[in-house]
Amino acid sequence: MSVLENYEPKKVFEYFEKIAAIPHGSRNTKAISDFLVNFAKERGLENYQDDSNNVVIIQEATAGYENAEPIIIQGHMDMVCEKENGVEKDFEKEGLDLYVDGDFLKAKGTTLGGDDGIAVAFALAIMDSPEIAHPRLEVVITVDEEIGMLGADAIDLSMLKGHKMLNLDSDEEGHFLTSCAGGMTVETSIPVQYTDADGLAVTLKVTGLEGGHSGSEINKEHANANIVMGRVLKAITEDVPFGVAALAGGLKDNAIPRECTAEIVIDEADVDELDEIICDLNRTLAAEYSVADKNINIEMTVNAKGERKVLTFASLTKVIFYLRNVPNGVLHMSQIMPGLVETSLNAGIMHLNSEELHITTSVRSSVSTRKADTLDKMTMLAQFLGGDVEVNGDYPAWEYVADSDIRDTISDVYKELFNEEPIFEAIHAGLECGILSGKIKDLDCVSFGPDNFDIHTPKERLSISSTQRTWKLVVEFLKRCK
Repeated sequence: MSVLENYEPKKVFEYFEKIAAIPHGSRNTKAISDFLVNFAKERGLENYQDDSNNVVIIQEATAGYENAEPIIIQGHMDMVCEKENGVEKDFEKEGLDLYVDGDFLKAKGTTLGGDDGIAVAFALAIMDSPEIAHPRLEVVITVDEEIGMLGADAIDLSMLKGHKMLNLDSDEEGHFLTSCAGGMTVETSIPVQYTDADGLAVTLKVTGLEGGHSGSEINKEHANANIVMGRVLKAITEDVPFGVAALAGGLKDNAIPRECTAEIVIDEADVDELDEIICDLNRTLAAEYSVADKNINIEMTVNAKGERKVLTFASLTKVIFYLRNVPNGVLHMSQIMPGLVETSLNAGIMHLNSEELHITTSVRSSVSTRKADTLDKMTMLAQFLGGDVEVNGDYPAWEYVADSDIRDTISDVYKELFNEEPIFEAIHAGLECGILSGKIKDLDCVSFGPDNFDIHTPKERLSISSTQRTWKLVVEFLKRCK
């Protein structure tokens, strides 16, 4: 039985449920891409699928709209795959378990993928509704937006005729985005060496953090589990000799890490001293993060004695030095738009292997020189420690355009439908509008969407009533584009 069959708009939720049943995490988009192509073929729609799995579907104008300017509807098909502890879900092979809680659509124990499955569902529902009047529609659904906008960077849009675009990848109803930060993914590698150590194995785990989207929620000062673990290890070095056998934290570069785990080896006689250090740190962190991360906790588990490979003292020092000194979080606030984060970074994924400490960081800035300056700082720190950095997914900022027909139209429609003023603003999180503006001459675009809370976390929830209102807005907007 369908979970959403009784909810309106019926076709939007029908397609969202179909999308949710298909695994579609970043880098795992072939199945969802083929689903979109089959949708187009079944309806005789012009369609394109590239080697990256990006999809473009074109539907000609309905009667009376043949001479209207085409409208591009754009979103991405990939989602961030996060799950709660203890949840058994193979995101590579399994779909999501949807359920409704009051006004909210959720997924059991995992992220929902409303970011950006709702854009895909809207586009399919429009194309599958002959009663909806519209100009020529050019639907652009990209891949791997969540890991550096790789699909937008690779896609060929030469078949498009439109210069006006609705990007449906925002998550606050009534807020319409007109510009966004640029960004990049920075891969840092710090070489390490190991030695043998015989002692008591202890597991340390930073847990209980809120996490969140590293663009839209970086200003909330949520703790980064990887950076906190650096603080933990530094505190231990002051009183207890130890070696690090394993270190890992975070799952996505653009999600603030909620957990980080370290396996260390100590002398059995130092257990009580280590326990006291951890207890002191827990009290300190609880006070510091009483608002931003009230459940922050360092768990300590004593394991068996034995011999393990651990970092040499020199390598351990380098790892701790890096984690204690690398920039993280908000670096600069905008001087032009009060309250807007201008430059930030998030050490999203950390993993210690046999040869190196590897950290994947998402860097964002609406000022290109500040983005370059942040990279320079990270590069110098890595090179000082004998390592290096590699940059991937470097994308430009989406710059504000003073005169916008599409912004004026969506504003008028919104005010008439809901009798309130829309809010137009910039955002620190990245959007594909910047990259696509470089591919489509004179692109006029706006980004918006229904209320979707706690994206990129297992607490993600999409408002059903907000989805209904946003659908009404999109349908009426298309009707006006005659």
